[in-house]
Amino acid sequence: MKHPNFTSDRVAGFSCEAGKQQSIFWDGKARGLGLRVTAAGAKSYIFESRLNGKTLRMTIGDIRTWTVSKAQAEATRLKSLTDQGTDPRQIRAERHAAEVAAAASASAATLRDSVTLGDVWPKYVEERAPHWSQHHISAHRKIIQAGGEPRLRSPKQTTAGPLAELSSVRLADLTFARVEAWAKIEAGIRPSSARLAMRLLKACLNWCAVHETYSQIVTINAAKSKKVRESLGKPKVKNDVLQREQLAAWFSAVRQIGNPVISAYLQSLLITGARREELALLRWEDVNFQWNGMKLKDKIEDSRFVPLTPYVSNLLAALPKRNEWVFSSPTAESGRLMEPRIAHNEALARAGLPPLTLHGLRRSFASLSEWTETPAGIAAQLQGHAPQGVREQNYIRRSPDLLRMWHVKIEAWILDQAGIVFVPEAPGIRLVASA
Repeated sequence: MKHPNFTSDRVAGFSCEAGKQQSIFWDGKARGLGLRVTAAGAKSYIFESRLNGKTLRMTIGDIRTWTVSKAQAEATRLKSLTDQGTDPRQIRAERHAAEVAAAASASAATLRDSVTLGDVWPKYVEERAPHWSQHHISAHRKIIQAGGEPRLRSPKQTTAGPLAELSSVRLADLTFARVEAWAKIEAGIRPSSARLAMRLLKACLNWCAVHETYSQIVTINAAKSKKVRESLGKPKVKNDVLQREQLAAWFSAVRQIGNPVISAYLQSLLITGARREELALLRWEDVNFQWNGMKLKDKIEDSRFVPLTPYVSNLLAALPKRNEWVFSSPTAESGRLMEPRIAHNEALARAGLPPLTLHGLRRSFASLSEWTETPAGIAAQLQGHAPQGVREQNYIRRSPDLLRMWHVKIEAWILDQAGIVFVPEAPGIRLVASA
């Protein structure tokens, strides 16, 4: 049966046969050109032919975007390809792939021209945050902050972080030369903070190098530079530590701090030898007054057991139970003690003692414990240091009672040197006198 030539009126008049999902009508002019009409009324041009002994059918397009003459011309072109043994579907697929690749290339070029370190940094922190402590997350925020924001407890504004200068730099422009120039400037202003910034930047660029989007931009880690390391120098060994003869003055000044939470925190920090955030994150549920023990979050392991010595137990028992935190704060957004350094520095000044960091109190515990001849492995385990040597790693398994025996001995010696006399009582402790 001869098919009528397609015209715009005829195409508009075709309809799907009753009871069918679709009907196909063929053009009498262009070989292989058809019109598919669905039961819903949708109409589109198709092409059908034979290729390598098999039927080939493909869609040309909707009648709303293809005129009859253009559809006939396209069908004629496709027919010439199949007559030559070429599959037009493959050509279309290759053209589509090329278009996608071109679009991706254009998108990558746009991204390369626009994305900065400041754009990437919050995304990096957001993805890695589940694996970090709050202290580490806060360090990442402060290291790149623009500054100029009001402080909560000071009329002064926040200062710009070391990486603030690089925040607006495109990732593509973070070259060795750019980072080296930055390091030379920061080394003369705040070398310690700059070294921390460099470590954090190096980790961020490592993350970018394997990221599905940013790996096309970050092909080298500009933070891994020998010149940068030389400019920033090596950190000096810290020597801030409380000497035996300074204990009396230190305890006297710290116990006079008006905030009992800060006072208890600082004394506990010295006597436990814990890291500052480990102790600050202590919850009431992790303190067992009955069995004299505490569970601290640990940098090496998820958590570790620390004996609850008599004097520290007395300090903690006297603290207000405002919320879940042992060292709580009614003014901090987190509900816990966040910044005890100011009060500590003021206490040091009153006592006439040299500067001492909070980590210096941890260092003091390690140093003072040697006066009691505490085995090095026990002192290290109390502080949460990784076991050293095959014997410590694989054979020594100390009981809580053994740790408690030595820890109580260390506490008693420290308090004795500080001139503090107390008598343990069941269930708590009563302070008798202090020199």
